[in-house]
Amino acid sequence: MPEDVTKLTIHETAEFLRAGKVSSVELVNAYYDRIEKLDPELNCYVGSQKDWALNGAGVADEERRKGIDKPLLGVPIAIKDLICTEGIPTTCASKILENFIPTYDAFVIQKLKEQGAVFIGKTNMDEFAMGSSNENSCFGPVKNPWDKTRIPGGSSGGSAAAVSVDLCAAALASDTGGSIRQPAACCGVVGLKPTYGRVSRFGLVAFASSLDQIGTMTKDVRDSAILMNCIAGYDPMDSTSADMEVPDYTQSLNADVKGLKIGIPKEYFIEGLDPEVEQAVRGAIEQLKNLGADIIDISLPHSSYGISAYYVIAPAEASSNLARYDGVKYGFRTKDPQDLMSMYRDTRMDGFGIEVKRRIMLGTYMLRSGYYDAYYLKAQKVRGVIKKDFVSAFEKCDVIATPTFPAPAFQIGEKVNNPMQMYLSDIFTVSANLAGICGISLPCGFTSNGLPIGLQILGKHFGESDVLHAAFAFEKSTDHHKKKPPP
Repeated sequence: MPEDVTKLTIHETAEFLRAGKVSSVELVNAYYDRIEKLDPELNCYVGSQKDWALNGAGVADEERRKGIDKPLLGVPIAIKDLICTEGIPTTCASKILENFIPTYDAFVIQKLKEQGAVFIGKTNMDEFAMGSSNENSCFGPVKNPWDKTRIPGGSSGGSAAAVSVDLCAAALASDTGGSIRQPAACCGVVGLKPTYGRVSRFGLVAFASSLDQIGTMTKDVRDSAILMNCIAGYDPMDSTSADMEVPDYTQSLNADVKGLKIGIPKEYFIEGLDPEVEQAVRGAIEQLKNLGADIIDISLPHSSYGISAYYVIAPAEASSNLARYDGVKYGFRTKDPQDLMSMYRDTRMDGFGIEVKRRIMLGTYMLRSGYYDAYYLKAQKVRGVIKKDFVSAFEKCDVIATPTFPAPAFQIGEKVNNPMQMYLSDIFTVSANLAGICGISLPCGFTSNGLPIGLQILGKHFGESDVLHAAFAFEKSTDHHKKKPPP
C-alpha cells in the first residue's frame, strides 16, 4: 500500500482502488491512523465512527470482488454532523441533540451509498451551523491545520480542516451564509455551494430553510464535479428541490476559458479588505485574464445591505425551526423539572449554546406582532433587490469573481465576544445565499505568514458548470491547491 494514500484526491483514490493497489479497509485504517494521531489536537471529528467506516469499507471491498464498479466505491467521505445518518448520532454540535440517533438517511447519504461511498465519520461544526469560526460547538473549537492558534472558518470548520490535513478524501457540508466557502478559504481547500434546490435538503437539520444548501469540500475542483454528479438531483421529499436534469459536471472541466466573461464587482473590493487578500484575489483575476477570459467591471449596488438582510432572515427562520427542541420527543431534557413550563425553559436554557440562544432571541424579536413588517418583511424585499442585482449582472457576464473571506483566518477567541465583528466576516458570502445562486471557493494564494486565501467564483442559478469551468481553469494554471499544512 502506498505510504501517502491519504493524500490522494477522490479520483486518484478511485483509480487506486480499481487497480487493486489498496483495499477500502486498508484505506480506512490508514485514515484512522492519521485521525488518531492528529485529530485529538485539531478536533475535526465528533467522536469516533471507526466501526461504521470499517463496516462500509468491508461491504465496498466485497462488491469490488464481485466485479461491481461505482464512481465512489470504497472512497472515504466525511459528513458534517447536521446531515442525518441512520443509526449514527447526528448532534449538530449541540447538547440539545446529544442523544439523537436518526432512523433514516438524508437524501445525499442515500445517493452516496448508491455510489459506493464509505463514511469515515461525522465532522465538528458551529452549533446548528450558527457561526463563522467553529468556536460555537459543544465539542469545543476546531483548530486550523495551517496555524493551530487560528479558526478554520465556520460553520463547516471540521469538514474543511479534515479535508485540508488529509483526514478524509472529501466531505459533505452545508452553506447558509458562507459556511462551506468561508472555511474552504481559511483551510486552503475547494468548497462548492450549489444553487438552492440543486441538492435536496431532506435530512439536513434546518437552520434557515430558505437559505440552507448542502454542498462539498474537496481537495481539488475535479472532485467537486464528481461529488456533485453523485448528490445533485430531484427529490420529491424536498418541496424546494428543482425537478431539472442534472448535467455531467465533469464535462465542464475545461482549462480553456477564452471568451469566458468574468464580472468583477467594485462593491467587493472595499475598505477593510485585507491587503494581502486583495493582492492574491486580483492576481487570480489577472491570471484568468492571461488565460483568455474577458474581465468586465460590474456593479452589485445593493451588496452593502446583504449582511443586514441576512441577519434578520436567518435568525427569524432559526427561531421558528428551533422551536421544536423542547425536551419532549427527543434530544436533551433537563433533569427534575418542577413543571411543564420549567421543563421547556430549563431544557432550552441548558441545551442551547450562547450563539444559538442569541439568534433565537433576535429572530423571535423580528417576528413579534408589530415588528414583522418593519424587519422580516423589509429584509425579504431587500433580498429580492439583491437577487435582481445578480440577475442583471449575469446578463453581462458568465461568472463573478470576488474574495471569499475579507481577511485570513483570525485567532481563536479574537472575535468571540464581538458578535458584530464576527457577523461582518460573512460580508462576501451571504448575498449568494440570499439570491439562491451557486458559488465556489478555491485557493488562490497565501499570506506572508503562510495562511491560505480563497477566490470566490459565483454563478447564475444552476450555473454550476460555468463555475466549475472557471475554477478548474484557474486551478490547472497554479499549484496553490497542492500545498499542504505544515506537519
